Amino acid sequence: MRRTTTVAALATTLAVALPAAADAHVTVQPPEAAAGTYAVVNVRVPNEKDDRGTTKVEVQVPPGVSYAAYQPVPNWTAKITTRAPAKPFSVQGEPVKEEIDTITFTGKGREGVIAPGQFLQFPVSIRVPDGAEGSKVAFKALQTYEGGEVVRWIGAEDSEAPAPALTLEEADDHDHAGSHDAAAPAGADADAAEDEDTQEAGGNDTAAIVLGAGGLLAGLAGLGIALASRRRAG
Repeated sequence: MRRTTTVAALATTLAVALPAAADAHVTVQPPEAAAGTYAVVNVRVPNEKDDRGTTKVEVQVPPGVSYAAYQPVPNWTAKITTRAPAKPFSVQGEPVKEEIDTITFTGKGREGVIAPGQFLQFPVSIRVPDGAEGSKVAFKALQTYEGGEVVRWIGAEDSEAPAPALTLEEADDHDHAGSHDAAAPAGADADAAEDEDTQEAGGNDTAAIVLGAGGLLAGLAGLGIALASRRRAG
């Protein structure tokens, strides 16, 4: 029987207490990813106000991101919009006709609020844009608070409201190989391996049963011969 394992990513879907407010700004985590591969980045949104909560976050995706999918977060909706690439590019030899424009997360009701002293992470799977190692791409973000105030995280790295940034790393052969299989459901390889192990174990069990039955028959045959011999001798 196939076993199904479920891993609960509570850290990425639950609002938790923010340990320090000194660098309380919207970021993407981890801050690095291999260029041209598929990776999961978390849009981390802390609430920096003492008297109101965050109700909406709009992320402006940098050029060259041809794919994005979001992980559902309780009490929040997500909407992805696309645009025609301003600069033509291709993925695996195919020209890209649309790239990701924005991803907007909106809270639903009183439960969909990032309260003071809390933060929330929104996991997003993307195809990281191509680029030189060490270069950075900005994920500019607009954070909306209760009452309508908007904080624009769109500035330079050393500004008071820096844009979330992702540093591009060089992709090795393993990263590129993995990127071709990005659409495969998570855990598919593990399930296949488990099925193979199960089939192998089943085959070993069958062989053991056959050998055991053969030994039992041989033993019964020997017992029958011994009893017949004793009758003749008597």
